[in-house]
Order: sequence, then C-alpha cells, then structure tokens
Amino acid sequence: MNIVYFLLIGLVAGWLAGLVLKGRGFGLFGNLIAGVVGAFAGGFLFDLLGITWGGVLGSIGTATIGAIVVLVVISLLRKAT
Repeated sequence: MNIVYFLLIGLVAGWLAGLVLKGRGFGLFGNLIAGVVGAFAGGFLFDLLGITWGGVLGSIGTATIGAIVVLVVISLLRKAT
C-alpha cells in the first residue's frame, strides 16, 4: 500500500509542478513522471537539509518542490544541447 500512496503523491506533485511552471514542463505525462522522480529528489533534499513536513500535505509539498527542481534541471539540460 505504501508504494501506491507514494505514486499517488508523486502524480499529484507532478501535476502541481506543471501548474507552477506554466509551460516550462513536459506535458501532462512528463510532468507526472517528474513528480514521481521529484518525490524521491524532494525527500532526499529535505532530508539533507534536516527539514521535515508531516502528513499528506507535507508529503505533497516535499514532492512538488522536488518535481519543480527536477523539471527545471531537465529544462536547463535540454537548452544546453
């Protein structure tokens, strides 16, 4: 059940990151994938910084920030090529 919860949080985070970046994302499917990857990245970054958010909203916030970071990095890498 935890993996389903994690995937759902990641999908919501990807959708929110797409809304925040307005056109700088990679379409709905790409943003959803970035959300799942961003959930890992956000959890890792926040753990390094010692920041913890509790509950579902904290998980969504962490994953959304991670997804935004992932989308921005991918966008910068695509422009560099």
